[in-house]
Amino acid sequence: MEEKIVCTNRSASHEYFILDKLEAGIVLEGAEVKSIRAGNVNLKDSFCVIHNGELFIKNMHVAVYDKSGAFNSKDSRRDRKLLLKKEEILKVGAKIAQKGLTLVPLKIYFKQALLKMELGVCQGKHTYDKKRSIMERDIKREKEREIKNYK
Repeated sequence: MEEKIVCTNRSASHEYFILDKLEAGIVLEGAEVKSIRAGNVNLKDSFCVIHNGELFIKNMHVAVYDKSGAFNSKDSRRDRKLLLKKEEILKVGAKIAQKGLTLVPLKIYFKQALLKMELGVCQGKHTYDKKRSIMERDIKREKEREIKNYK
């Protein structure tokens, strides 16, 4: 299966421990799909909520497609419905109900012709966890540099 990644949420891995991942479809308008295909989408500060047994993504920015007509959506940050099976929504809802867990969008990609979103059940990091992960990343880079210079 060929995946073309359109957008990733880089801050998610820095801000959260990702415990579980799942895949969901997105309900979009035609002009929004064209805008996303052009790469005009941003997942920063977006999050997911469950309302009346349905899953929605809030605060995802999809730029208005300039070539679309008068019937396109003018609100670039509107709530968009995510498509999951009812059992999956209930399972994720039970996990989110635990203290400190949240549902964060990780990336948007095309799977064949369909637009999909990868969601992560995440737990927030403390400041000392963030500092530790930065330190580990720097040590890993330094080791890779040393190995490269040794060869």
